[in-house]
Amino acid sequence: MKNRYLSFLAICLSVLGFTSCVEEDPNPAIGTPNPVASLYVVRDAFHEKDLALGQGPLFGAYTAGGVVVSNPDGKNWPTGVVAIQDSWRGMQRGMLLNIGEEAAANYSVGDSILFDVRGTVLTRKNGVLQINGLKPANIQVKATGLPVAPKAVAVGELLANFDKYESMLVMVTGDMDPLPVTGETYSGNKQIGDGSGKTITLHTAADATFASRKLPASASFVGVLTKSEDGTPVLRMRTLADALNPSGPIYPNWPESFESPAAATKSSYDMTSKGLTNEVDLSTGNWTLYQSILGETGDRDVIVSGNQAVRFNQKRTDAALLQMNFDLPNGASKVTIWYATYYTDPTSKWALEYSQDQGTTWTQVGDVVADAGRAHKMATFLMDITGPVRFRINKLGLGTTEANGRLGVDDFAVYQN
Repeated sequence: MKNRYLSFLAICLSVLGFTSCVEEDPNPAIGTPNPVASLYVVRDAFHEKDLALGQGPLFGAYTAGGVVVSNPDGKNWPTGVVAIQDSWRGMQRGMLLNIGEEAAANYSVGDSILFDVRGTVLTRKNGVLQINGLKPANIQVKATGLPVAPKAVAVGELLANFDKYESMLVMVTGDMDPLPVTGETYSGNKQIGDGSGKTITLHTAADATFASRKLPASASFVGVLTKSEDGTPVLRMRTLADALNPSGPIYPNWPESFESPAAATKSSYDMTSKGLTNEVDLSTGNWTLYQSILGETGDRDVIVSGNQAVRFNQKRTDAALLQMNFDLPNGASKVTIWYATYYTDPTSKWALEYSQDQGTTWTQVGDVVADAGRAHKMATFLMDITGPVRFRINKLGLGTTEANGRLGVDDFAVYQN
């Protein structure tokens, strides 16, 4: 009963502009349920057997919708199928609509559509949910050209929670595993690894428009998450433009995930107050954590992988640092860092800096980052640095005059030039 009640609430608060669960009615004791169900609710109604959709399974709702994220232009997406996604209370979900090649050609990325689900069937094909039997006449385009940003997700998270991201537009940053040989192209199945020890398949059809283009060693790969015919999770890029920020490969044994040593080793923001040093031997080398600690508080620290992350102090007037005390030999073409606020703290400002004189002087890379929020995101810095280099995060000392909450970071990755 509890689950049915929560699903009903999800309908009431579904997207597409509907904010009330009860319409105007002469008898307020009766009311009328919202006719629109979020994709979260539609997916929740499925229990591993074909489901005829309509007002019964969806608690009175008979329509659903979302924003189109698939694009057939690159010929790397199944014909006749449209992928959409929507959001309910910050939880995005995706869905496939099997509507036929002629009808699918009418919809473009960024189209917001609303459709009547009565007479359709929710089924699972190759392990992926889709709606079959949807009539083109029952689909309305409510808006066009809406921005569609991919959700950055780590490989391990995608594999562990596939249903959560299924049919959504996601972005995975990592290396080809193994690294491509000279002249290797996108065509076929390639493996993307992000240093976690796990990989996800990047699938490119032999006749895709970019199948013969050269495969980069590393990039941020955008695509729709689905499965192959044998049920293997795959990422399908839509066009060549979905390979963002190509670069050299990640350094061996990176990213630094801050899993070792135990958090208790660096539990004070300034260990010198205890007569100790702020230097810590992490898995990649020796780092200085000044006004920063190793945090392990679930749902508060920004833990992207494993059980620990770095937490920076708040309201300081001096800089808080996470600084490498060693050089990487082959320069750098890219650095990626996951970040967010600690728990419900206000945002803060931080910068990535590099040194090529063993830490004597530091130079900022890119802009100051000032958009940290509760949901973790990945910052990507592009560069062309040759020769030995080291990096640090400098959380600016803004005191109490500006927003200056605790900052969390995890999975610090450096890519070779």
